[in-house]
Amino acid sequence: MTRLATSWLVYRLTHSALLLGVVSFAGQIVSFALGPFAGVWVERLNRRKLLVWTQAAAAVQSLALAALTLAHVITLWEIIALIAFQGLINAFDMPGRQSFLVQMVEDRDDLSNAIAINSSMANGARLIGPAIAGLVIAAVGEGWCFLIDGVSYFAVIASLLLMRIRPLPVRRHATSMLEQMREGWDYVRTFRPVRTILLMFALLSLMGWPYSVLLPIFAGQVLHGGPHTLGWLTGGQESARSHRVFPWRFASQSSV
Repeated sequence: MTRLATSWLVYRLTHSALLLGVVSFAGQIVSFALGPFAGVWVERLNRRKLLVWTQAAAAVQSLALAALTLAHVITLWEIIALIAFQGLINAFDMPGRQSFLVQMVEDRDDLSNAIAINSSMANGARLIGPAIAGLVIAAVGEGWCFLIDGVSYFAVIASLLLMRIRPLPVRRHATSMLEQMREGWDYVRTFRPVRTILLMFALLSLMGWPYSVLLPIFAGQVLHGGPHTLGWLTGGQESARSHRVFPWRFASQSSV
């Protein structure tokens, strides 16, 4: 919902395809640049505490977007700054969340089902969220999407604090972060299956997925629609992308 609301807000303020790309780039480049460092650092931290802090920071970011948008004072530069801040949060949140999923599952025999359930929830949100966001934006504006998103983080934070899990010992590494990054790079470079998957995703991300950034232009100028049109377009492309790129997810989900 927030991703669609942000793109429609930028389109409404600027009607510029270039600035839609700039806003998307501002968030992605931060995660891309800090991701390798964050992945190494996450191993040295308590995952649950890390996720509580990242979710709290994400709530502040969404509520700031909501306040500025609902007050009708938000500017393009404020959007870029807040989206870059979200990219910084995601750089630490994504590896922390993925590694914490393994810690939440006590019985390793249930791990494949947990991953399948997690994937089905993520794909369901990508399918349903944009459609709901389009209706909310058309009815009351983008600010309410940001507000709903900001409030939803409190449920996540409460869930993390209420979990009863066995704490893992924080690993103390004798090697430096740069040496660990080099070890990871050597592994990716020499292990063909992982190298092939990463190259495939890099090619798709560079040449295929950026069209989604321009969906507000198609919804507004080509189809002469509004935010509800953008919501259905985004939901449709997310559904098609999930089936095309991650077909094994749906195969595994059918066995849960």
